Amino acid sequence: MAKRVFLVVADSFGIGGAPDAGKFGDEGSNTLAAVLSYSNDPYPNLAKLGLLAIDGEDDPRIISYKKAQESIPSPIGSYARVREVSAGKDSTIGHWEIAGIISDKAQPTYPDGFPDEVIKALEKATGKEYLCNKPYSGTDVIRDYGEEHMKTGKPILYTSADSVLQIAAHEEIIPLEELYDICAKARAVMCGEHAVGRVIARPFVGEPGNFTRTPNRHDFSLAAPSSTMLDLLKSEGFDVISVGKIYDLFAGRGLTESNPTKGNTDGINKTIEFMDRDFNGLCFVNLVDFDMKYGHRNDIEGYATAMHEFDNALGVILGKLKEDDLLIITADHGCDPSTSSTDHSRECIPLLIYGDGYRTPCNMGELTGFNNISGIVLSALMSRNYERDFLPATDSNKPDAENIMSYVDLTNLKTVATDKDIEELIERAASLGTASVCVQPCFVKDAVKYSRGRVSVCTVIGFPNGYSTTATKIFEAKDACDNGASEIDMVININFVKSGRYDEVYDEIKLIADAVHAKGALLKVIIETCDLTEDEKVRLCKIVSDAKADFIKTSTGFGSAGAKVEDIVLMKENVSPDVRIKAAGGIRTVAAAKEMLDAGAIRIGASKLGE
Repeated sequence: MAKRVFLVVADSFGIGGAPDAGKFGDEGSNTLAAVLSYSNDPYPNLAKLGLLAIDGEDDPRIISYKKAQESIPSPIGSYARVREVSAGKDSTIGHWEIAGIISDKAQPTYPDGFPDEVIKALEKATGKEYLCNKPYSGTDVIRDYGEEHMKTGKPILYTSADSVLQIAAHEEIIPLEELYDICAKARAVMCGEHAVGRVIARPFVGEPGNFTRTPNRHDFSLAAPSSTMLDLLKSEGFDVISVGKIYDLFAGRGLTESNPTKGNTDGINKTIEFMDRDFNGLCFVNLVDFDMKYGHRNDIEGYATAMHEFDNALGVILGKLKEDDLLIITADHGCDPSTSSTDHSRECIPLLIYGDGYRTPCNMGELTGFNNISGIVLSALMSRNYERDFLPATDSNKPDAENIMSYVDLTNLKTVATDKDIEELIERAASLGTASVCVQPCFVKDAVKYSRGRVSVCTVIGFPNGYSTTATKIFEAKDACDNGASEIDMVININFVKSGRYDEVYDEIKLIADAVHAKGALLKVIIETCDLTEDEKVRLCKIVSDAKADFIKTSTGFGSAGAKVEDIVLMKENVSPDVRIKAAGGIRTVAAAKEMLDAGAIRIGASKLGE
């Protein structure tokens, strides 16, 4: 069993050969082949780890490179080609898959710029007007708009072929903290159908004609939709240390320590420093320059030079490995610098493993799914076979017409529930394939731990009466998300509804929706229909829609009555198309659940179904 695992992602170092590359417009892309075509200089340590022995390296440029070598070291550990199965090719999707989550839906992109509704929402949230609003190269956009930005003070808004919203600003015009605050507010805006993978702050300095970007970039990433290997390791008491932009890619979740870097050299040096430090767990490293400085800029020479720097550092790293250490080298996607495109490319990635349990040469062939890596990490640290056991909750909230339980949030909110009850709830939900489990806030961490990614975890806030202050509810929501909840069911302030204070009801829902969406979670709003008049229900449907919540929910199950078909019909007629409906309270039979679904509900809250 390993004590320490060093997982190093050479950002964008793909090796071509993705069978679905054509669907992404990337047929023929091969980052490794492009780098090797620059010169015949050897990469002895990467070769020793098996990089040049991986199956399927049939690109003529790689074949030519191998023939030009006097000798190629024999591999000392395990090596494989790994193909991505998620619907994407960016850093967020790639790292999530490495950590155990398969994303079956691509994140939104904006080839024509952001629509008016997004721009208006950004302007309202940040109090700023914006320049540009087009797909653009990061260096070109500050060249073309930097001077106007300095004259007007308007931030530069742009995107790329990836799922990103980027905001550039001169550090002397908009100080870093203000830029970060603008981006944090933009992150809250970019939710629902506009939930981009990352909102990126892009500060720069200099004068017109000589602008340069600074290392003070900061990513505001969408939080992972369910627990990852990071959450599991942290919940089990392991150290989970990030180096580079790992913190940003996982929105800080599942980490015990974060170490930002200024580039590859800094990241490599920090990794070597951690090799001299005693810890028990995972050191997860991202080396971003391969992608940011060289891949996107089609700089083959720079990419090759950076790979040589990394190869040289691997000699030091291999020399510092202890008997119970494990080293894993991999990537998250491709970014072929030899093509006309400046965007990421859909490619397979290398997997090079050496150390505890992997000191015998082994060609692992081609693996399907980057999530194989999470299985290897967890098995190494926890001495348990997680390759099959640790599965992402990818389909846990995806309805299956053949399985009515896939629409159900299986619930235990009893005041006398125990640890054992929650563990049994998770096992039952996983076996039934439910949408989620809904537990008390105090059990969220335990539920995430028991779930091991097999089912999404939901919890409640302001429950069951809804009369907590807004600040309290926001704290509860953020705390629940930080503990691993991916769905939040909040109770509205019914006292305010009855008092006619609808503006405050809207403000509360909107603030909580923004807080929850910033964490990458879903918000369901419980309106407790049994206490409302029909006019109040209709008005609340509009408020919930305008506040951009994800669901409207009938009941807590603790009121005088639960869900009724006529309420589902009324909600369906009055909520916006983006708001889904959850029926809860008193639904004890499959027939009753089906009746609610037929009326327009898409989720069912129940504790007895499936027994």
